[in-house]
Amino acid sequence: MQGTIDGFNYGAVTPVVAYVMACLGGALGLRCTIRSLRTNSRWKPGWLAMGAASIGSGIWTMHFVAMMGFHVQETPVTYDLGRTVLSLVVAIVVVGVGVYIVGYRGATGPALASAGLITGLGVAAMHYIGMGGIRVNGRIEYDPVSVTLSVVIAVAAATAALWAAVSVRGFLPSLGASLIMGVAVTGMHYMGMRGIAVHLHTIDVTQADLGRSPSSLLLPMLIGPVVFLLLAGVVVMFDPLLVLGEGEWSTPAGGAGHRGVSPAPQASPSPSVGRTRTGRTPPGEPSSWNDGRDERTW
Repeated sequence: MQGTIDGFNYGAVTPVVAYVMACLGGALGLRCTIRSLRTNSRWKPGWLAMGAASIGSGIWTMHFVAMMGFHVQETPVTYDLGRTVLSLVVAIVVVGVGVYIVGYRGATGPALASAGLITGLGVAAMHYIGMGGIRVNGRIEYDPVSVTLSVVIAVAAATAALWAAVSVRGFLPSLGASLIMGVAVTGMHYMGMRGIAVHLHTIDVTQADLGRSPSSLLLPMLIGPVVFLLLAGVVVMFDPLLVLGEGEWSTPAGGAGHRGVSPAPQASPSPSVGRTRTGRTPPGEPSSWNDGRDERTW
């Protein structure tokens, strides 16, 4: 018997909130990665780690906010705690690998290709590990075409995100890139969900036999990533690179000479001092001092 699946049990609430969380994580990750490119080697790993955690947390939060709207009419839907936590760890780790590759090697072709492939496959793995944690009174099957398309979208979105992380400059361009990333990541999720089918078992089981309900597991787990994203947002908003702007931040410190201050004038030597027998003009002499006379005229 085929189960009746509803991916939008709460209407437009879950996809909209999921999209917002994906955009928030992407925007913070982009700003942290850009910030890492303008700091010394001591703080660079920290900014890259915060960027990876922001993007990974945003993707994971997007996934499970969207899953709050997943409903099968004939059976309760519950989740396995271990696989749900594993999916969060995978999301942060694989995004971290990609961010560190482009953060240290730049947006070169080989670096983007390898980092985008690793990160995209990792994001897809996060999605399907999380889906593997679903417990229903039945068997979940996936359409191979939808799975393939979701993986392709994940790789393309990851590559574009990593390119934007080291190439996009300015707050508004970063915001636009994060909005596009949110569309791609959310689209990857719903493309994968499009190919799901649930074949129900004939034996009835209770919700307690299946696992923990979404409200008892997902809602408490979502608090951590959401709080982290909010704290990361506070750190980014108070960063001088964002507050002052890139042009002001890039002005060298202590650079009085860089602000239009003219150097002190040097006194010209007396014409009677510093003559040489070679006929060359001493430093600071007017160009008319040596008017073609060679050393024999001295």
